[in-house]
Amino acid sequence: MEYNFREIEKKWQAKWAAEKTYHVEPDASKEKFYVLNMFPYPSGAGLHVGHPLGYIASDIYARYKRLKGFNVLNPMGYDAYGLPAEQYAIQTGQHPAVTTVKNIARYREQLDKIGFSFDWDREVRTCDPQYYKWTQWAFQKMFGSFYSNTEAKALPIEELVRHFETAGTAGLDVAQSEELNFTAEDWKAMSDVEKQQVLMNYRIAYLGETMVNWCPQLGTVLANDEVVDGVSERGGFPVVQKKMKQWCLRVSAYSQRLLDGLETIDWTDSLKETQRNWIGRSEGTEMQFSVKDSDLKFTIFTTRADTIFGVTFMVLAPESELVGQLTTDAQRAEVESYLEATKKRTERERIADRKVSGVFSGSYAVNPFTGDAIPVWISDYVLAGYGTGAIMAVPAHDTRDWEFAKKFDLPIIEVVKGGDVTKEAFTDCATGVMTNSGFLTGLSVEDAKVKIIEWLTENGKGHKKVNYKLRDWVFSRQRYWGEPIPIVICPKCGYVPLDESELPLRLPEVESYEPTDNGESPLANLDAWVNCKCPHCGGDAKRETDTMPQWAGSSWYFLRYCDPHNDEALASKEALEYWTPVDWYNGGMEHTTLHLLYSRFWHKFLYDIGVVPTKEPYQKRTSHGMILGENGEKMSKSRGNVVNPDDIVNQYGADTMRLYEMFIGDFEKAAPWNSDSIKGCKRFLDRSWGLQNIVTDGEYRPELMAEMHRTIRKVGEDIDNLKANTAIAALMSLLNKFYDSGKVTREELKTFTLLLNPFAPHMTEEMWETQGFGGVVTDQKWPEFDPDKCKEETVEIAVQVNGKVKARLNVDVNIDAADAIALAKAEEKVAAAMEGKTVVKELYVKGRLVNLVVR
Repeated sequence: MEYNFREIEKKWQAKWAAEKTYHVEPDASKEKFYVLNMFPYPSGAGLHVGHPLGYIASDIYARYKRLKGFNVLNPMGYDAYGLPAEQYAIQTGQHPAVTTVKNIARYREQLDKIGFSFDWDREVRTCDPQYYKWTQWAFQKMFGSFYSNTEAKALPIEELVRHFETAGTAGLDVAQSEELNFTAEDWKAMSDVEKQQVLMNYRIAYLGETMVNWCPQLGTVLANDEVVDGVSERGGFPVVQKKMKQWCLRVSAYSQRLLDGLETIDWTDSLKETQRNWIGRSEGTEMQFSVKDSDLKFTIFTTRADTIFGVTFMVLAPESELVGQLTTDAQRAEVESYLEATKKRTERERIADRKVSGVFSGSYAVNPFTGDAIPVWISDYVLAGYGTGAIMAVPAHDTRDWEFAKKFDLPIIEVVKGGDVTKEAFTDCATGVMTNSGFLTGLSVEDAKVKIIEWLTENGKGHKKVNYKLRDWVFSRQRYWGEPIPIVICPKCGYVPLDESELPLRLPEVESYEPTDNGESPLANLDAWVNCKCPHCGGDAKRETDTMPQWAGSSWYFLRYCDPHNDEALASKEALEYWTPVDWYNGGMEHTTLHLLYSRFWHKFLYDIGVVPTKEPYQKRTSHGMILGENGEKMSKSRGNVVNPDDIVNQYGADTMRLYEMFIGDFEKAAPWNSDSIKGCKRFLDRSWGLQNIVTDGEYRPELMAEMHRTIRKVGEDIDNLKANTAIAALMSLLNKFYDSGKVTREELKTFTLLLNPFAPHMTEEMWETQGFGGVVTDQKWPEFDPDKCKEETVEIAVQVNGKVKARLNVDVNIDAADAIALAKAEEKVAAAMEGKTVVKELYVKGRLVNLVVR
């Protein structure tokens, strides 16, 4: 009986599609399981064999959970907006909507050939107006909200307005861009435009000045992940740092909740630590410094206020507004030259680069404890987004400060005993005794921290502060192919959101996708679209012409899968309550930081406004490894090492490709493609198919009873633990047992077919049908194992003589120590090693080893 994989795979793919085998609906009688893949950006190149790796793993899990009786949601869609499609449109003159649809069709064709159990009725595309209507809707809700630190949640902006009307800013504890102070009378005296400007300081979606990665040739702002070595990842164009007015989302307000939520979810420790590092919580002190011979004052954040007596210079971030205020005329040319050079370096490069550089501002700060004048420098190792963008430098106890002081010949004063600060910074100073520190000298570090805070608070010079590195999400893009931001700019009313009834605000047709000369989006050239009426006063107004970033639509797509055709809501309450949270989310390592932070933030905001029922979106998150080219490098067209999955499917079959990609190595590790090794997986499937030639009637045979039950347990546990490679190895071992015995019973074949099904769904469905087992595999139950029948009757133990292994024995699992030791001594090699010597110690470790010590 020949295994004709081409006909079999085509047959079952058509059957699954026609019968909607994998379509699911909420079912209160079944426990749900939601499997989510990081959906693809459909490029024109199509898939290579590395792309489906994660999809195959999640599909195996989805099929397994379905056989275990769960109602499994396994959806798929497309991250369809973004810069690559727009660049391709600029190069070819084709509308990105046209190329995107074409690319999606190509991806769908390739995905279907691999035999995934996706519910295609739930497909979403982020460029579909009926999808991005709800992206725009969420943005408007954020625009209409502020974050209350007191209640630790988002609240309607109207509540903030009521507070202003009665108390101004008094008693206010909210997230804000800058601290404002005004009375209720001040508020009432403001014009509508002025009030809107004030409210922008508090909105969760707000317009603010921020440093961005600006790419002139692409004519748009780029995310950090889109910049590599100072150039754009797409096109390799130079990128500079530039301060621009941009729409932002106040993610920073959710920093502590994003940290706290990590304690409630099943993520790996390394992934959680990555998130914690990105959020960057630190407890410290905000301290105020005066500028010498000036009325200016500025604030710094430090985690080591106790080292104040060791401060020998201050450092400002190049982007700090203080740079302009503190630079003297004598230093201005040198400072401006330094700032120009810094613009060409991204924050990521500045963090990674240990090269010391800086320039003196010409001004001095005053140490509030000693009265000493402290020179204020400017250096790119200080970032504007952390703390206040200014630091007090203690070179004796910070490596970068020490290197800076050495280069520019600045003093180094030891304030915690224990090191030789003439040779290097003494950074192991979390504990110790203070020295050269005025009234702190002789105190322990712990006591000094308490004492310094007391002094700063009593004297109005500082206070305790919790700081986070997490920056707000820069949400504007000066490009065409993205979601229009549904805001109107009115000269009378300020920034006004569209009425919800006007959503979606559709992306208009344009003749040119080229960036504008002044850095605006191509939409700015469409006067007929830009010019509009204010939704509030009805007067002449203009639309916002920036569009949303690619990550906007990918921050909540998993929610739309729950109810993708709902015209009245993002998704129904009933659907969200049934399907969420996502039980298992898998994606590539490249999306384990900002995407997860931003989507968790988006979800938490929706939780605050009562849209979603769970505080966290993803209960479990994993990241799969990468399939490399045969030369061990990342697959890419430029390297000429891309393997097309169509070619593999045509030559070996989809089931063989699925099996090989899981057998190639550990799930989370990278592994090179090997065209020869895939043939071994093909042989395994051919032999599995060949079992039908030796099948006989009967149940499990006694001699294979334990092996059958152990394999059921092993395969199930390995799938649960994402160890598909060892699950496949167990199936290979069982297959060999069948052939060694010369036959397989129908019950053994039935179980083997079910166990193999998640890996090779086409072939196993055909085998099930051919053998007349009844129904289809997808409707069956996963085999059960009996723990008592899994027990090993014998176990292999090692025999050591003076610590060296001399023999290995197979013994009864319940053998006692005396018998085990006796058997060990009887072994020929053991006896030889003991000859003429005295046994001084003998030990049996049950199920593991016998240890004999002789002299």
